[in-house]
Amino acid sequence: MRYILKKAVAMIATILIVSFLVFLAFSVIPGDPATAKLGINATPEKVAALREQMGLNRPFAARYFEWLISFFMGDMGTSYSYGVSVRSMLAGKLPITLTLTILSFLLILLLSLPLGVLMAEHEDSTLSRAFDVLNQIVMAVPSFFTGILLTFVFGLLFRLFTPGGYVSYRDDIGGFLYYLLFPAVAIALPKASMTTKLLKSSVLKEAKLDYVRTAYSRGNSTKQVLYKHVLKNALIPTITFLGMTLADIVAGSLIIEQVFSIPGIGRMLITSIANRDYPVVMAIISIVAFIVIIVNFLVDILYRVIDPRTGA
Repeated sequence: MRYILKKAVAMIATILIVSFLVFLAFSVIPGDPATAKLGINATPEKVAALREQMGLNRPFAARYFEWLISFFMGDMGTSYSYGVSVRSMLAGKLPITLTLTILSFLLILLLSLPLGVLMAEHEDSTLSRAFDVLNQIVMAVPSFFTGILLTFVFGLLFRLFTPGGYVSYRDDIGGFLYYLLFPAVAIALPKASMTTKLLKSSVLKEAKLDYVRTAYSRGNSTKQVLYKHVLKNALIPTITFLGMTLADIVAGSLIIEQVFSIPGIGRMLITSIANRDYPVVMAIISIVAFIVIIVNFLVDILYRVIDPRTGA
């Protein structure tokens, strides 16, 4: 319990630090949202009046704490460009990106865990050596390029989906998940390759330790030693790696949305940056950062469950 409390305090502190840095960055960045909204030909009087209306003339500390409290109460501000609440703008977009991220993460687990164990079991086989070469190639290919290849092969050649033919989850949940499967594969493949390699190395490293010989001496079979003893310890660095790469997975989701024309928060983020719509940009970056921080907190707790010696 003490370990969990310590990690929870660290998580809250990290969230506060990140929120401060995000707000600070968009307070000192060159450019004036009022001028961007009115245009460069606007009179200084109109710009000054709009700055006053937008609250840009208030002290930094007052603006930050007001934004922070409002954010955690569900009020993410008002879009400079559209004049509507940021929360309403994200309401229909965030579930799309979250679904894509979760689907990608599940694919990474489904691909890497069995493959990592299988390749470790057959370390000296021709199949394992051939897989290692293929694994290196997959790791080297960026997810956006993989997405382009998948679009060409499965969209244009085999016509398994219509490129750009996004299906809304409100209309057809099955069609929605099917369309997201291909971008999720593009995101998952490089990370799954890295995770597979790490898990294989961890299994082989654990297999050489003394406790494994002891387990064999007690009459355990190879399968029993692998799945009851070795795998449990080998999963610890793998889980840690997945937690650390979550930010990359989320970033991959934002990027791949452009390739597959998915109307998630990635496209909104790019548009809002171009329009200097800072409330929208700050909300998206903050939400993504907070999700990563919270998931890493959960990974730390899972780490402790697997290995109770952690943080003792």
